[in-house]
Amino acid sequence: MLNIAQSRRSLRKTVDINIAPLIDMVFILLIFFLVTTSFVRETGIDVHRPVAGTATSKEKATILVGITADNRVFMEKRQIDIRAVGVNIERAMAENPEGQVVVVADKDSSTGTVITVMDAARMAGAKSVSLAASLEQEGF
Repeated sequence: MLNIAQSRRSLRKTVDINIAPLIDMVFILLIFFLVTTSFVRETGIDVHRPVAGTATSKEKATILVGITADNRVFMEKRQIDIRAVGVNIERAMAENPEGQVVVVADKDSSTGTVITVMDAARMAGAKSVSLAASLEQEGF
């Protein structure tokens, strides 16, 4: 006599789930997002930006130069000499030729220091040099 339960067990095949393609796909997505993400380098200082009612947002502000209230200049979280600003911006422009320079100056910093930094950026080959400001807040 034919046993139906035994014949069904013999017809069953073990099913394995292969997760190797899933892991490969996750790694490919990770690499894609790492390559397409633009990393913003901070100046490394906390400044009080001046307020401007016409301030606009920059899309690609990749080279940031910070100026503190006591006129110290910072790039990439380290203090640099004001005479070395041009060299540092040239190096940053070599890494990212499409980079735009944004000067993040404290509202109490000297205008002469800001102008010197902006001039050094232009002489280093920066096509776009901007000055960072905060949007005007209501009640002031």
